[in-house]
Amino acid sequence: MNELELKQLWQSTNEKLEEDYVIHKENTKDIAQVKVHSMIGSMKPIKTFALMVGFLWVGVGGIVLGEIYLNSFSEANKFFLFSASAQIVLTGIALFVYLYQLIMIYRVDVTDHILHTQETLSKLKISTLWVTRILFLQLPVWTTFWWNETMLVEWSTLQWAAVMFFTVSFTAIALWLFFNIKYENRHKQWFQLIFKGKEWIPLMKSMELLEQVNEYKE
Repeated sequence: MNELELKQLWQSTNEKLEEDYVIHKENTKDIAQVKVHSMIGSMKPIKTFALMVGFLWVGVGGIVLGEIYLNSFSEANKFFLFSASAQIVLTGIALFVYLYQLIMIYRVDVTDHILHTQETLSKLKISTLWVTRILFLQLPVWTTFWWNETMLVEWSTLQWAAVMFFTVSFTAIALWLFFNIKYENRHKQWFQLIFKGKEWIPLMKSMELLEQVNEYKE
């Protein structure tokens, strides 16, 4: 085999290898997109269930509270009324976030460009962090809804101290979580205790998979 034949063989082999490499990259991207579509799709049932229960809770609660405000506000327990109202409002805000997330999940397409899918995953990540912050803000009102006017007159300082200890503690925990639930804290144990299951793990696995595909492509 002469030098010219060797060069032609080398060029042909090199072109074949480059072609195989490109095909392999495209296949890797396609497989990754299918996996991401499947993992994100696994989040649909839990979010749909949360929306159904949440809308039922807010709907019934809103009707009951509306009746109280309109017909028996003066006789109602104001502690219960304002605590329940705060809880319903915060739950309502969370429901809108869940609805926004569910719409985004249904719009994820296996044929989307990776950058577009990554953008969607980023929005899901940010909104998941925010909805969790909002839900934790409900903690203090769960300690005040049962208060009543009789407590103001008949309770001793020691009884009030015990009650306020729980309310202040729950408020401090809620505020601490609100300001510390951040993506950069995802490796901390308390964060991982909160964020687990179908609402978080598929999202993280999808993001990691697409990052690996991007690194491979580079």
